[in-house]
Amino acid sequence: MIRVAIADDQALIRDAFRSLVDAASDLTVVGEAADGVEVLGILDRTEVDVVLMDIRMPRIDGLEATRRVLARHPQTRVLVLTTFDRDDWIYDALAAGASGFLLKDVRASQLTDAIRTVAAGDALLAPQVTRRFIERALAARAEPPADAADVPLTARETEVLQLIAAGLSNQEIAERLVIAHSTVKTYVNRILRGLDLRDRTQSVIYAYEHRLVRPESLN
Repeated sequence: MIRVAIADDQALIRDAFRSLVDAASDLTVVGEAADGVEVLGILDRTEVDVVLMDIRMPRIDGLEATRRVLARHPQTRVLVLTTFDRDDWIYDALAAGASGFLLKDVRASQLTDAIRTVAAGDALLAPQVTRRFIERALAARAEPPADAADVPLTARETEVLQLIAAGLSNQEIAERLVIAHSTVKTYVNRILRGLDLRDRTQSVIYAYEHRLVRPESLN
């Protein structure tokens, strides 16, 4: 059973999400919070697998709450949901450690599938969305991007990381490189461990920041 906490300052939204989550046989809501302070309290008292996190909340907003949640409870996954389609917030949420980002107009099945996806440790954003948001955010940054030469990976690990950033699943990477699915999983684990990254989403950000992949090369 996947344990879910809902953080949103609107009770109506929390009620709607609770109904959708509890309707799934493999999901259950273990707590609700109206702000970042409350969601931190829930996680300090209860084991939570996935937090559905709003961004605009009082006292502590969703971005700061995400940072604090993952600092205290690194095993927890955060799925950010908002009505605001802003590139800078999406990048900041992912950089803070969120495993995915959805707008609140998703269908019920998309929401429950997203919860299962991030609970399993996978990234959520579609590759074309990832490219648009991260490239725009990086272009707006004052500091120059990091150098690809500084990446402490083997040639094969770098190739796997580039394919992850392109949005390929482990199975698709295995087919592209003509290697076993289990071998791809080994490479992914090595990449995350070697770069001290928590999940695939952060590996995508890393690939862009170190100029290992560019949008035009993935079209």
